[in-house]
Amino acid sequence: MDIGVLLPTGTAQWGPADSARELVAFGRYAERLGFASLFANDSLLGPRVEALTMLAALAPVTETVMLGTAALMPFLRRPIQAAQALASIDLLSAGRLTVTVGAGFPGRFGRLLYSLSELPWERRFARLDETVALWRALWDGAAAFHGEILRFEDIPPATRPHRAGGPPIWLGGATPAALVRTGRVYDGWLPYPPDPADYASGLRDVHKAAIDAGREVKDVTPALFVSVRIDNDIESGRQALEDYARATYGMPLKELEKIQAVVTGSADQVREHLERYVAAGARHIVARLGALDLHSQRDQLEQIAELIPAVQAATDHVSTSESPCPRPN
Repeated sequence: MDIGVLLPTGTAQWGPADSARELVAFGRYAERLGFASLFANDSLLGPRVEALTMLAALAPVTETVMLGTAALMPFLRRPIQAAQALASIDLLSAGRLTVTVGAGFPGRFGRLLYSLSELPWERRFARLDETVALWRALWDGAAAFHGEILRFEDIPPATRPHRAGGPPIWLGGATPAALVRTGRVYDGWLPYPPDPADYASGLRDVHKAAIDAGREVKDVTPALFVSVRIDNDIESGRQALEDYARATYGMPLKELEKIQAVVTGSADQVREHLERYVAAGARHIVARLGALDLHSQRDQLEQIAELIPAVQAATDHVSTSESPCPRPN
């Protein structure tokens, strides 16, 4: 069981006195506290430190923590250049990169980005899957690629990542089609369903698709993206998340809770809620910290770090209860 944190790379999560340079120290501190991963978000909506730039800055100054994207939007970049950048980060981190990808969302969270990237909205999922297939081919030394959408000849030797085959690639999304594609093609699943029951049912579909494709269930890492705010005063905590939702997404908390996993309350209440996702099958939790300045983000980081042993113990309990009973002699 791993617990990671989404770095506050967007300026909406910074206070007036905060500096982008503090993010590197923030990431290093999270590693010392026991977090297993540091993730960076990717978007052109709102000013932020670009995701791959953030991870490249962290790669040489961290030691064991996983570096991840949540989620990278490949359509924002030229595909061969992106393969080079990802392989370079994997090299700089000695093989600690994990790449979660997504195709964007309808409305203002997606279509505008395709227009800015001068790419069609249509067939975006096929383009995403082909881009991932191209990356993997390049990392294996391919000199050409022939897909339905992407076609390249005479590709010069590409940067090879630290690991053979390249970093694991996870998919963000929970539509029926995304669940099937995850099981068939991807190395992990990073959704954010508001209800743990939906997580459990989605994971079952992912596992079925993996088995149907001749893969093993263990080939797909079940992860979870969740916004977290620990506060003994429930009203205060919800107000902080309300401010966070409006500043980050431009929507009220009640609307955000309909589409994303959001957890708040006392430390015990947050732990219990996270354990429901553990029972549903999640084995890598990526926590987005519900605060709007780096000092408050650091405070939330410390409080969540104190929950890590208990959540890991809950995972051990679930694993033990799921183990088959020994047969009598």
